[in-house]
Amino acid sequence: MTDTATLEALAIDIARDAGALARLRRDAGVAIAATKSALADIVTEADREVEALIRTRLAEARPEDGFLGEETGAERGTSGITWVVDPIDGTVNYAYGNPSYAVSIAAVRGEPAPETWEALAGAVFSPVSGELFHAALGGGAWLADRRLAVNPEVGPAGALIGTGFGYDPSTHAGDLAVVARVMPMARDLRRAGAASLDFAYVAAGRLDGYFERGLQPWDHAAGALLVTEAGGRIGRSQPDRSPRAPLFVAASPAIFSPLAEAAGLA
Repeated sequence: MTDTATLEALAIDIARDAGALARLRRDAGVAIAATKSALADIVTEADREVEALIRTRLAEARPEDGFLGEETGAERGTSGITWVVDPIDGTVNYAYGNPSYAVSIAAVRGEPAPETWEALAGAVFSPVSGELFHAALGGGAWLADRRLAVNPEVGPAGALIGTGFGYDPSTHAGDLAVVARVMPMARDLRRAGAASLDFAYVAAGRLDGYFERGLQPWDHAAGALLVTEAGGRIGRSQPDRSPRAPLFVAASPAIFSPLAEAAGLA
């Protein structure tokens, strides 16, 4: 049987070291290495260096495991465990010196596809704040040594909701239309630019809910586990529902159903 606590401890240890490297490179100055899906969707040299560190550390500790990283792609293992990694989630923030970026590392069982895998452990580390969010399946979600729980109810002023927009300008009109449907239930809206932290903040009760379309596996692998282990709910649209799928919704049970309906998931 897989020891999820051991996987969690390894994710924590590597996330801290990777975050320290990311911050060191940020303080030294950021070099843009390439663009990805759109001109605004960038890769820094630090993304590649941090992912290389994570990949090397995982290969040393668990050579039979698979790997799925944002920058270097997938490599199958033989253990049935795959590590899903975003070396710097929030790269545009990182490039601009905005502190909202994080290292996200998760261990999942099964094929490296979100619709089929089972998340076992994960860590989301914010290098600037020093906050380390972590979880193991069945073991709860934690911020350092404090156990997390989603907000049990939403006050009369409405829910504080997070979201994000894709880099493709052709999708922005649709994103804004969803925001218009969500706002009547919202106290206010937050758009921080790092999905892993948005999930973590739902788990910590800093947001009541979060929705975003077009997330990649490494964007949510660790964060979604944080939410469910903190008592929250996760919804994901099926890939054939929309060319812009998937749509993710993460929220406290108190707001999940109306938020999912307004966002277009239900």
